[in-house]
Amino acid sequence: MSLETLPTRRFSAFLFDMDGTIISSIASAERAWTRWAQGHGLDVATFLPTIHGVRSVDTIRRLGLPGVDPEAEAAAITRAEIEDVGDIAEIPGARAFLRALPAERWAIVTSAPRQLALRRLEATAMPVPAVLVAAEDIDQGKPAPDCFLLGAERLGVAAADCLVFEDAPAGIRAGEAAGASVVVVTATHHAPIETRHATIPDYRALTVDAGPDGLRVVGVR
Repeated sequence: MSLETLPTRRFSAFLFDMDGTIISSIASAERAWTRWAQGHGLDVATFLPTIHGVRSVDTIRRLGLPGVDPEAEAAAITRAEIEDVGDIAEIPGARAFLRALPAERWAIVTSAPRQLALRRLEATAMPVPAVLVAAEDIDQGKPAPDCFLLGAERLGVAAADCLVFEDAPAGIRAGEAAGASVVVVTATHHAPIETRHATIPDYRALTVDAGPDGLRVVGVR
């Protein structure tokens, strides 16, 4: 990571995606989705990369499978994921970074349903913010900007004054569409990502400068 590429301005609030951004739940999610994909005759290797960063119901709807109820199938997958949290882990440094933030100045904005999000946060002992925007809170999931716009609104700030932390292309596009600044977390990436935004491998080299005029990310040298 080049600390020089991080935004130097102050922001009214920080908005965090969850999976792949502050926690790593890829193995759990892929186990549940692999079983589902095999049951529906899908090519697992081709299908799995499409599940990350978007709502389960949107993933299933996009397939257009005949005779499949996307909401019912998504609910079943969520139940399977809730019961499979044994190897979910913190993105290094995320817990301390979040705990350093003023409670009223940050939110989690996730494509996961609320019950699943809370279960995963509990499993990793992550702080739970007062504002948590989940899959069922919005009509259009990422890459639509609705979730980040709602997160900013619930914090009482403008999305353009927020810094979004994301890992997945759909979430990055959602942050951009909301007019926010974006930092890309690469901890769970298997290959370099092409992006115009600052990238960080995790939070261990970061701290936050919180003042009455806003929040600023500071690199620890």
